Amino acid sequence: MKSLQRLDKVLSNFGFGSRNDIKKLIKKGLVTVDGVTARDASMHVDPEKSIIAANGKTLNYRRFVYLMMNKPAGVISASYDDKLKTAVDLLPEEYSCFGLFPAGRLDIDTEGMLLLTNDGQLAHDLLSPKKHVDKRYYALIDGAVTEDDVKAFAEGVILDDGYRTMPAELFIIRSGPRSEIELILHEGKFHQVKRMFKAVGKKVIYLKRIQMGGLKLDESLGPGEFKELTPEDVELLRSKS
Repeated sequence: MKSLQRLDKVLSNFGFGSRNDIKKLIKKGLVTVDGVTARDASMHVDPEKSIIAANGKTLNYRRFVYLMMNKPAGVISASYDDKLKTAVDLLPEEYSCFGLFPAGRLDIDTEGMLLLTNDGQLAHDLLSPKKHVDKRYYALIDGAVTEDDVKAFAEGVILDDGYRTMPAELFIIRSGPRSEIELILHEGKFHQVKRMFKAVGKKVIYLKRIQMGGLKLDESLGPGEFKELTPEDVELLRSKS
């Protein structure tokens, strides 16, 4: 985002209405820049450095934004889709100016931790095969997960396309007709969790991502809810679990 922008554009992006609405606010003396009442909607401001307030509300501008969302089922990991609801669609208007996008993917029927950001470098680092950022999942499996499966996952299993996965850490919470497990992956192939269990003759019936790197999903977040990450959270995200 360019540092200098028109004042009316900045306020419009932050959900203060159309440019005509903003001109009316300015005419009423309800917009200030660094404590000085603004008189011209076309004046150029630096939202990173200036303190801008409109109608008694101060803009909370940040160059980079990091959101943790508990993605619900039925929502796709995308910024835009003309048919399906996206994770970005779940955000309030105030975030529309930041150009947020999902860093990584969760299947439409998979729930859990999804990072939304406008930091392209962080997204690249999280997704780069060279970084091997760990991802932990909770899943319900149709079938009894055994110690043989734990051993197979630790050695890497061969997927339907012939690819042998990197070693993965499988933990059995409860084994039975419907098993509960947690799984740590060190890579991110397409539909990998489902394909790994298919390779050992089992089916995933529920899947939720509960951790990325060293950062765990906030359990207080309900489906579709989100929160902004602190700088400490972002560092945990970069680190391996």
